[in-house]
Amino acid sequence: MKAFKATFDAAFEEDTRGLARAYSPFIGEEVNRFVHIHQGPEDLVAKVKLLRKLSHKVGTCFQRCVGWDALNTLYIVTGKIAEREGRKEYFNRFLEYLKYVQRRDLALAGAMTDVKGVRTLRPSEQPNRDAYVHVVEERADGIVVRGAKANITGVAVVDEVVVMPTRAMTEKDAEYAVSFAIPLDTPGVKVVVGRQLNDARRLEGGEIDGLPYAFNHEGLLILDDVFVPWERVFLYKDWRWASQFVEIFSNYHRQGYAGCKSGLGDVIIGASYGLARRLGIADKPHVQEKLTEMAFLNEAMYSAGLAASWEARKLLRDGGWWVNPMYANITKHLVARFPYEISRLAHDIAGGLLGTAPSEADFRNPELRPLLEKYLQGVPEFPAEERLRLLRLLENTSLSVAYLIESVHGAGSPQAQRISIQRIYDLQRAEAIASRLAGLKAEAPADAKAEPHRPAEAER
Repeated sequence: MKAFKATFDAAFEEDTRGLARAYSPFIGEEVNRFVHIHQGPEDLVAKVKLLRKLSHKVGTCFQRCVGWDALNTLYIVTGKIAEREGRKEYFNRFLEYLKYVQRRDLALAGAMTDVKGVRTLRPSEQPNRDAYVHVVEERADGIVVRGAKANITGVAVVDEVVVMPTRAMTEKDAEYAVSFAIPLDTPGVKVVVGRQLNDARRLEGGEIDGLPYAFNHEGLLILDDVFVPWERVFLYKDWRWASQFVEIFSNYHRQGYAGCKSGLGDVIIGASYGLARRLGIADKPHVQEKLTEMAFLNEAMYSAGLAASWEARKLLRDGGWWVNPMYANITKHLVARFPYEISRLAHDIAGGLLGTAPSEADFRNPELRPLLEKYLQGVPEFPAEERLRLLRLLENTSLSVAYLIESVHGAGSPQAQRISIQRIYDLQRAEAIASRLAGLKAEAPADAKAEPHRPAEAER
């Protein structure tokens, strides 16, 4: 809850107020940025910067980003349906929902990942029909849905859940092509919170072993014949649009990882440097080299996210600002790799005590404490407790769901990014560029773009 609370506090605290507030043209007043619809590249840059800054405050995931990305995805997809097909009911419903959310500063969970069952089968082919969320009944006043969404960040503490399709669909999958929003306390909604690495320590009391005491959670969201009124339904059996949901949402979320993961990287780099100082090795060349490499990897992730933000494009006639899909995928692919290397270097600097340090209970024991203070101390000017605190902070951040597992699987696995990169990078155009320089009489590319990139599906 402390991490979650930070997203609300940020709009009022001096060092984050400028990043955490934005003007909403939909209600004519300032709103918390976590419920804001991006109005240009500057907003997307502010998103990345805010996430990095918030990571410094809590040392973990703060759990509102998925719902925020879901709002922006819905704005674009429902807007595109209105523009391309002239059907404005989805867009009008969404705008009313958006105003409702913004005026109340509601916290949203975004629910995209289905449990998926047999991964080689489409939703309509599953032996368990509920392996993907689907419509089981249509009523005059709404629909009834059934299924489950997995690994939903922050789901136990949000006000509402925004559900989206998780993959491209065919006509046979139409009942699975559904998007809607429901309050968390809607009848039939069940949440099963998952376990996390090191989570028990935070419940043991004390003030060292569980550092940082702000932490995140994910859960299994079960929808057991849940009724959704029509005014909360934003896609219904329009299977051709399901892939747009996935592409637009996933790229928003991949871009955002540049902020939160670089922010956590700052915490890990800072803890590593602090430990090196307490051991008297901070100025040694091999340690300086490791710290420099960690900084390079961290800033590379961040830079890619900023590039994805500044190179944004408008997908609707009236707004709908989306990230650059190539650079968003590059961002997330770096994030899938670099946190593990940053953690490895941090563990190298910290030493074996990172995984074997005495418990806080032993350190508080009056008989043991003088001995531990004597034998765990490095440079005399730093008390042993400082070393223990930094060790626990480093352990619980660098060996965590928020920094490692989420970096690989959040917003799609590494293979999903590679598929996107392959689709966008235009090898034929690159060959034409090379062929002209090689004197093979190839025609130069006709357009003025510097990058040999194809448009993503959402841009076509």
